[in-house]
Order: sequence, then structure tokens, then C-alpha cells
Amino acid sequence: MILGFALSFIAMIAGGLFGRHLAISQVGRTGETGSAGPNRAHSLPKFHGYMLAWHIGFAALGLLALHGFRRDLLSTPWLIAGLALTTLLAALHSRRIIKPELRARDYVERYVRISLLLCSAVAVLTTFGIVLSLIFESARFFEKVSFLEFLTGLQWSPQTAIRADQAGQSGAFGAVPIFAGTFMIMAVAMLIATPIGLMIAIYLSEYATAKVRGIVKPFIEILAGVPTVVYGFFALLTVGPAIRGLAESMGFAVPTQSAIAAGSVMGVMIIPFISSLSDDVINAVPQNLRDGAYALGATKSETMTQVIFPAALPGIMGAILLGVSRAIGETMIVVMAAGRAANLTGNPFEAVTTVTVQVVSLLTGDQEFDSAKTLAAFALGLVLFVITLILNVIALLIVRRYRERYE
Repeated sequence: MILGFALSFIAMIAGGLFGRHLAISQVGRTGETGSAGPNRAHSLPKFHGYMLAWHIGFAALGLLALHGFRRDLLSTPWLIAGLALTTLLAALHSRRIIKPELRARDYVERYVRISLLLCSAVAVLTTFGIVLSLIFESARFFEKVSFLEFLTGLQWSPQTAIRADQAGQSGAFGAVPIFAGTFMIMAVAMLIATPIGLMIAIYLSEYATAKVRGIVKPFIEILAGVPTVVYGFFALLTVGPAIRGLAESMGFAVPTQSAIAAGSVMGVMIIPFISSLSDDVINAVPQNLRDGAYALGATKSETMTQVIFPAALPGIMGAILLGVSRAIGETMIVVMAAGRAANLTGNPFEAVTTVTVQVVSLLTGDQEFDSAKTLAAFALGLVLFVITLILNVIALLIVRRYRERYE
């Protein structure tokens, strides 16, 4: 397949050069768009080359698709022969159609629009595919486990009996402890990341000098490039023991793995996302709003809180929502710093687990997709998808309300 893509790319380049050369030989360099005389061309020679390259590319894409799905019908030697024949036929056809009056530019623009539409369709179809796969597999799970039990059950123990003679292994699929742990860790992370990230963005955009901004901003953005496993090690070896030692000095018993340890480190990880996006949004607010506020006698802090911040609120809400999605989807930090125990508790100093950790745990190793234990991962993913969708709708409503007010 890689060889096919490479040969297709080479064929497209060769076709493009041949089409351009053929157009130049037909109309001449002086017969390009804008020149006078009988050889005046509708399109530049490069568009004739682009058109021939697109023709070869579309034909090659069809051959590669057939080769990928039905290799029994189109083996690699036949694929190479087909690409060569396609290029030859396209070159022969181009010798007949390339003329000064050919509207090659219109064809190229049409092909570009079709390509952009196909790229957009890939994203839409991928989303539909994910949703449908979650729905179908979740439906199989809910045939085995009650939907009400799954959403309201308070015990999560997905281990089921492998043999019929095993007892006490029927499994408990109450997902409330998992979602409670997910939102507890997310809440701790956002309580740390949101105010710190916003304050950093406000300082860098409104108060910091250019020199300070040039030094501080790169160091903050370095945090976004740190692998999550490094954050997990930091939480497990440094933050967790530090919280436990502090609690023991005050007379409390706190485990090393806890929700507050995972949430704190996750909050530090999310800070660059919120600060960078919020900084860009605040800088995008038109300068005339600031000048108007200053002309009316407002101070810098009043301008920030009463003019700039409301105008930038839609973008800030988007940054916070991105942070929430990042917190909900994080796995490595939770595994290493919060554990895998499905505890239903409101105490952030206890070990909890999240949806993503359980999904990884349920689908790791050799699994058969006919047991309730494995299918439970899809049910967890579907409910998490619905919850995330609801959060997006709420954020969109908030954005629309303030956008109508301030724009």
C-alpha cells in the first residue's frame, strides 16, 4: 500500500509537469491569460498541469481503494500496472483536450472544492462511526444488564464467572462510583487550572511587558509538551507522599493515591491550555474597546473586568471547556496517582477511579466481545459521550447569551 501511494504521488507529479509542458507547447508562453491574439488561453499552463494531476490522482485513489479492500482481485503487480496504464491514458487524453480555450482553471477549482468537501465528510463520518459503534455495543450490554441498574447502582465489580461452577462472580455494574470519581478529579483539576490559567492570561496580555511576556509564556507552554506519564510519576512520587505526610503531621491517615493528588497534578497540566487560549482570545479583543474605556476614565482593572473580559468570555468559555474535556479524558495520571478502586466517596483524600481508567482496564488483554464485562466499556463511553455533549450545549448557551449582549 505504501508503494502504491508513492507511485501515485510520482505519477501525479509527472502528469502535472507533462500537462504544463503540453499547455505551453499548445498556446506558448506568450499566450497566457491576459495576452492578445488568436492564441490567448483561458487558463495559465500550470492549471492544465494541475487538472491532469487531479485526473491521475482520482483514478489512482480508486485503484488503491480496490487494492486495499480486495487484494485477491488486484494484487500489487496489477496495481503497479494499473497505475502505469492510468497515467498513460491520462496523458494521451490530455493531448486531445488541452487547447487554448480549455477552462482548466474552472476544473481545478471544482476539484479543490470536491476535495475539501471529502475532507469535511471524513470528520463527520468518523463522528457518526464512533457514535454508532458505541450505541450498538452498548445495546448488547444493556441486554445483559439493566439500564437502571447501570445508572443508579452503587457498586462496581465487573468480574464475572468464567465457568458455570464458579460462585459469587455474577458481577455488579453500578457505574455511580466511577462517574463520581471522574467528576471529583475533574472538579479538583479545574479548581486549580481555571483561576491560575485565567490570571496568567490576564497578566500576560494586559500587564506584562514585552520582555517579561517573551520569557514567561514559553516556560508556561513547556508544560503542555510534558508527557502525561511524567506527570503521573510526579504525582505518585512527589505530590501524593507530600499530601500524605502533611495529613499525618496533622493527625489524619491519607493514602498516597488519592483524588486530590491526581486532580492537583492534572490541574497543573491543564493550566497551559487555558492560559494560552485565553491569552489569544483577550489579545483578539479590539483595541478601540480599551481606548474607549480609558477615554471614559476607567482604570486598567476596570477596563479588564467590565469591558475586555465580557467581550472575550465566549473564547474563555471555549478554553475552559477544552480543559474540562482534557481532564475527563485523562488516564495515565489517574492510574498512577488515584488508583483503580471504585469507591463512592465525597472525600477527595481517598482513592477513586475514573471512566477512562475503567475502559482501559476492561479492554486490556485478550477479551471476547460477548461478555458483560467487556461490553461495559462501551456503555461507560456512551454515557460519558452524552455527558460531554450536555456540557458542550450548556457552554454554547452561555456563549450565545453573552455574545448577544456584548457584540
